Amino acid sequence: MRGEYKVPGGKLVAVDVETEDGRLARVAVSGDFFLEPDDALEDIDGALLGMPETATVAQLAGAVESVLGDDVTMVGFTPEAVAIAVRRALGHATDWSDHVFEIIHDGPENPAMQMAIDQLLAEELDEGRRGPTLRIWEWADPTVVIGSFQSLKNEVDTEAADRHGVTVVRRVSGGGAMFIEPGNTITYSLTVPGSLVEGLSFERSYSFLDDWVLGALADVGVQATYQPLNDIASPAGKIAGAAQKRLRGGAVLHHVTMAYDIDADKMLDVLRIGREKMSDKGTKSANKRVDPVRSQTGMAREDVIEAFKSHFRGRYRTQESSVTPEERARAEELARLKFATPEWTARVP
Repeated sequence: MRGEYKVPGGKLVAVDVETEDGRLARVAVSGDFFLEPDDALEDIDGALLGMPETATVAQLAGAVESVLGDDVTMVGFTPEAVAIAVRRALGHATDWSDHVFEIIHDGPENPAMQMAIDQLLAEELDEGRRGPTLRIWEWADPTVVIGSFQSLKNEVDTEAADRHGVTVVRRVSGGGAMFIEPGNTITYSLTVPGSLVEGLSFERSYSFLDDWVLGALADVGVQATYQPLNDIASPAGKIAGAAQKRLRGGAVLHHVTMAYDIDADKMLDVLRIGREKMSDKGTKSANKRVDPVRSQTGMAREDVIEAFKSHFRGRYRTQESSVTPEERARAEELARLKFATPEWTARVP
């Protein structure tokens, strides 16, 4: 049995394993990583022998760490990466190649429906009625999307929002507020099973799930990097922010809003971006933090999105899809009963 794990920004780790009586009877770690001294690889293999098939990532990583002396240098991989590869070999975790991703790119939706479709597709995956999905959003109206735990009055100037015709909605994931205008942002959701991020901490899963879009940005000429915890940035400034929600059944909803173009003055009029939030960003001005994709690529938004989809199709197995009529009906009810209500929007006043 073989498992592989590509470390985001790092190297590939592969592990071939055999089991006997519920334990690891043969382990061979390989990859394009760097390791000194050479014989440390044999120590890593030996440390995993005899471990239970049911061992967690933490337990497997702990076994590897126990044989690493101060003289051992691991470059491009970690004990956790080895452990994840072992879990994948044993069938406890999955890789991107184990799934067929549905790509949904439907027409514009109002803000409450966007929130509802996101929740619904994640629940459908959680219940086994739909596979993993990449959904590209099209916006029907200007909006501010606030995080699940943010205070409405502290984040949004509602009078300014009304003046500019901006709808305020609250999403199910945490994180910060996003200012969105149709045609000026690129928003997408990845809905994946928990097995894909098996063994990854909440923080590390961000970089893992954002890795493909860094490659897609490179395709259009933007040299972007992941910035912990949930930002994507280029040398010219922040490009995007991500947020996640994990469902009880294990499904992961990971969504990203990227600035294609931006009306910084309007954004700053509507959002209350405090000094405390800016204090660790190295700048006094929020509009200097966000650098639109348009200015770096010179490409039309539609062309950037098509390049993103093409890159995703080139990396993973995909099929075209759409929100079904039945799903749409259920999402409309969810939007009406939850996401369009003042009770939900102001649940943290």
